[in-house]
Amino acid sequence: MLMGGPSAERAVSLVSGAECARALRSEGIEVVEIDAGLDLVADLERAKPDVVFNALHGRWGEDGCVQGLLEWLGLPYTHSGVLASALAMDKARSKDVYAAAGLPVVASGLFRRAEIEAAHVMAPPYVVKPNNEGSSVGIYLVHDAANGPPRLDPALPERLMVETYVPGRELTVTVKGDQPLTVTDILTDGWYDYDAKYKPGGSRHVVPAEIPRPVFDACMDYARAAHRVLGCRGISRTDFRWDESRGLDGLFLLETNTQPGMTPTSLSPEQAQVAGLSFGALCRWIVEDASCNR
Repeated sequence: MLMGGPSAERAVSLVSGAECARALRSEGIEVVEIDAGLDLVADLERAKPDVVFNALHGRWGEDGCVQGLLEWLGLPYTHSGVLASALAMDKARSKDVYAAAGLPVVASGLFRRAEIEAAHVMAPPYVVKPNNEGSSVGIYLVHDAANGPPRLDPALPERLMVETYVPGRELTVTVKGDQPLTVTDILTDGWYDYDAKYKPGGSRHVVPAEIPRPVFDACMDYARAAHRVLGCRGISRTDFRWDESRGLDGLFLLETNTQPGMTPTSLSPEQAQVAGLSFGALCRWIVEDASCNR
């Protein structure tokens, strides 16, 4: 069980890994937990695993880097392979792939931090976020009433994504194999930020989402299409924003997560449960789906 690691999402990964390890042990599977660090190769050689369950989140663990290492070592591993992982983690490039496949995306661009802080680089409202992080790490929402551009955390990367903000609802769909499970409507009292995602009570989930059938079906179809065009394997989760005042024309695909969170408040295990798959059974399926050359 690869978990932890050096990314900004280390804390979430540690919880995901611990939860998955516990579930797999309940399924009768022997699990060795490894906090992925500079000695990862030596740790893997000592463990001699039959399968590597990749519960890492964020850079290095989710962007194709560790996947390439596992390919080099010839170890079967879970979730997506090198190319799909790298594409999905790069928000700008994944949007290019979505657009080429005819999937609806919002206007966006990559800008230097100094440009974003000097003046509005697009008309508000807009969102500023790292191009290669997840879990709502380092996201800024600039409202249409903002007096000026945002003051950003200096720890953020030099180049950031700025995209048009879509008002309305946060929807998400998990794809398992090639099958979308269901749609979740995520309800919060404010922005769906890091705390809303991971703190108990930070958000409420309506699953299946109580939304018009054409929008529900479009979410399912778009999530499957995103999974396919990126080349994902195992499970993925695709996130949407829906401006209900515009009907189906107000639905936009934001991003695809190739290694969705597996914490007690995570969305993919909850969707699997609704689809009739227990957490232990989901983790077992992920392990049994593992391979090299993904």
